[in-house]
Amino acid sequence: MAALGNPEMLTRKIKLWDINAHITCRLCEGYLIDATTVTECLHTFCRSCLVKYLEENNTCPTCRIVIHQSHPLQYIGHDRTMQDIVYKLVPGLQEAEMKKQREFYQKLGMEVPGDIKGELCNMKTHLDAQHNGDLKSEDPANKEAGDEKAEEDNDYHRSDEQVSICLECNSSKLRGLKRKWIRCSAQATVLHLKKFIAKKLNLTSFNELDILCNEEILGKDHTLKFVVVTRWRFKKSPLLLHYRPKMDLL
Repeated sequence: MAALGNPEMLTRKIKLWDINAHITCRLCEGYLIDATTVTECLHTFCRSCLVKYLEENNTCPTCRIVIHQSHPLQYIGHDRTMQDIVYKLVPGLQEAEMKKQREFYQKLGMEVPGDIKGELCNMKTHLDAQHNGDLKSEDPANKEAGDEKAEEDNDYHRSDEQVSICLECNSSKLRGLKRKWIRCSAQATVLHLKKFIAKKLNLTSFNELDILCNEEILGKDHTLKFVVVTRWRFKKSPLLLHYRPKMDLL
């Protein structure tokens, strides 16, 4: 790792072992996967590890600070920056994780979601180019043309796995949606739904809403895929979600 600042300074190599404590999950002791951070104390864990832990606890596994007395899952968030750092530092980790996810879906006889397919194709192309010695610095004109083509090819997540949802209002203080049935990417989050509902109902802020599944308040960073897998009992039926004003506004 090169030293920052004066380019004439000597570079100093740092072993991965020396920074392992900063990029591993305290719960499973493996490298962070789907890194998720507690907003109260900024400690980070694998998402699946933290969610499982918080089903029985309401404190941070590292510092034991109380995250929230009753709804700790609402106070954790996906840490994309940390996950990108981990993938860049640990050789082969991202490829191995994408392969595991693909094998998981294939084992269940389910179609591999479009976003995972895309990641796998991108990585394969990148690795093949590296092995063949084809990776060269891009010509600015070619890069600009490539960016334009990528923009044209953008399908706005239509190739992702899709989730059908029914959004019902269970409060007399809010009106129901004219069109309560929607279909969207499984990678969309509860926060996206909050913003959608707030816009349709002309609310001043999406923070005024709670969204529930099976009468349990959902965390804003939960993806719809995560909700379907962990919260929804009727797998062959559309996902039924309820919305209402936040508890502190009732």
